[in-house]
Amino acid sequence: MKRLLLTLAAMTLLLTACGQNKKEMKTLVAYFSATGTTEAVAKDLAEVTGATLYEIKPEVKYTAADLDWRDKESRSSVEMQDKNSRPAIVKDLKDADSYDCIFIGFPVWWYTAPTIINTFIEAYGFEGKTVIFFATSGGSTIDKANKDFAAAYPKINWKAGKTLNGASKAEIKSWAEGLK
Repeated sequence: MKRLLLTLAAMTLLLTACGQNKKEMKTLVAYFSATGTTEAVAKDLAEVTGATLYEIKPEVKYTAADLDWRDKESRSSVEMQDKNSRPAIVKDLKDADSYDCIFIGFPVWWYTAPTIINTFIEAYGFEGKTVIFFATSGGSTIDKANKDFAAAYPKINWKAGKTLNGASKAEIKSWAEGLK
C-alpha cells in the first residue's frame, strides 16, 4: 500500500511538472490564392483553429492571362515548368519563428503546389516546425505536393495535408482537430 501511494505521489509530481512546462501552441494559417477560392478556405480554417491568418502575396500580382494554364507561355505555366522558379513574395510576416504549427494553403497547379509556396517556405524556414498543407483544386489531389515538399524540405515536420474543395466550416474543424 505504501509503495502504491509513493508511486501515485511520484506520478502526480511528474504530471504536474510536465503540465507547467507545456506551452500554448501558436498556429499560423498562411495561404496563396490566385482567384479567392483558397482564401475562403484559409479564413474558415483560421477561424475554427484560432490561428493567425496570413496571405502569401506575390510582389507582382497574377493576372487572368498569367493564370491561363492552356497557354504554355503564361506566367504560371513558365513558373511550373521550371523547378527552380521562385516567384518573389512580399516578405512581411512578422515573428515567423514564433509559430509552432503552420498550415499552408494553395490552389493545386500541375498536380502540386505553385512554386510561390517554395519561395515562402525558403524565405521563412520552418525547420523543426509542424507544417500541414491544405489545397483547393478543380480535380487534382494534394498527394503529389505532400510528397514533393517532404522530400525537398526534410527538416520540416510534415503532416499529410488535404484538399478541402467545398468543405464546410464543420468539416474543416473536424479535419483540423483530427490532426492533433
